[in-house]
Amino acid sequence: MANHAHEETLALREQFDTAEQQKDASTLGMWIFLITEIMFFGGMFLAYTIYRSTYADVFAACSSSLNVYIGAANTVVLLCSSFTMVLAVRAAQLGRQGAIVFNLILTLFLGFIFLGVKAYEWNEKFVEHHIPGPGFHFEGITQQGPAQLFFSLYFAMTGLHALHMVIGAGILSWLIWKARKGTFTADYMTPVDVAGLYWHFVDIIWIFLFPLLYLIDRHMK
Repeated sequence: MANHAHEETLALREQFDTAEQQKDASTLGMWIFLITEIMFFGGMFLAYTIYRSTYADVFAACSSSLNVYIGAANTVVLLCSSFTMVLAVRAAQLGRQGAIVFNLILTLFLGFIFLGVKAYEWNEKFVEHHIPGPGFHFEGITQQGPAQLFFSLYFAMTGLHALHMVIGAGILSWLIWKARKGTFTADYMTPVDVAGLYWHFVDIIWIFLFPLLYLIDRHMK
């Protein structure tokens, strides 16, 4: 019993009165951060929607050039990573150290798979000369400017999403290191819980990006 109280005291930061207050404050802080991220990505989604309505045919042609099978595979990978993250959070709630580490490693592994597949897809666009810049060329259309605009938005949105994935991978690596030391218990699992919110947010962003970039214009091909 004394050991239990000692662990809770070590986990509690001095500015908080109780572990529950600390958890609520951390969760609120993460939600505020995620709201700012939603506004950031929302602006990019809005810009894409506006330009898509302006250059509908060009955006449809460019969208149809994306590899929908790669996009779908990466969607499945991220959905699986969300599931393993849920398992990691649940394991933390139960104080099961081995399960925390195992599921965090699985989540990190799936994140690296996503990034590897995305790098392969970007390389395909490089080979096809679809990188915006002096060497850009998209076959079959005369309006190269709007086509460059599509791929500028494509690389900006998927690149920023990938950056958030890399940050998430760093967070997961830190959690794995801490979990292997037995840091997280049923009384102190706030970092795992908050990291889970971030990871699910990154996954949800992709759930919006995939149909927006890959699917909605394919019928116009």
